[in-house]
Amino acid sequence: MKPKEIVEIIEPKKIIVGNKKAPITIMEFVDYESDDCAKVNEVVATILETYPDKVNLNVRHFPLLKIHQKAHKAAEAVIAVGQESGELMWEMHKELFKNRKNLGIISLKSYAKDIGTGNKKFLDELINGMYGWNVQDDLNEGIKMGVTTVPTFFINGVLFDKEPTFKNLSAHIVSLSDKGTDTKKKAEVKKVQAEV
Repeated sequence: MKPKEIVEIIEPKKIIVGNKKAPITIMEFVDYESDDCAKVNEVVATILETYPDKVNLNVRHFPLLKIHQKAHKAAEAVIAVGQESGELMWEMHKELFKNRKNLGIISLKSYAKDIGTGNKKFLDELINGMYGWNVQDDLNEGIKMGVTTVPTFFINGVLFDKEPTFKNLSAHIVSLSDKGTDTKKKAEVKKVQAEV
């Protein structure tokens, strides 16, 4: 008898897009059928390109099941691809927003193939709901954090309550970066003063 294969699932909260060592983490709760999320995704992509050393992204799932019946399975597909890498997850994330009106299981498999996933069991994993609990965990965590709609952003764990435009997100990132620089300088000054 063959021993059972143990599969370790990487949780969505551990899948990071961009520089893992960046000091600022944007956590975004999304629904892949949401037009608002699709529009904001372009802003997020520009933020990641503009601040590659300062910002990374953690995508979390918050499918609005009463109005978007395919969003849950789409989120599972993104988690499945994310098991390979954060970069592939990001590509799938963008692909699903581009095709948000066509998120059936066969289409999800096609998109995964198009972005270059090497997971031969992708379709089986989707059909069997292998990542369904991960989506549910994101939903539950979002509810605990006060998420009621999408897109919702948290930056370094704090709710971003302004409209998520490039201007607003960028200003907040610059502000956090400046605070980090000031804190670092103060620590260096204290260290020098302590040595004297």
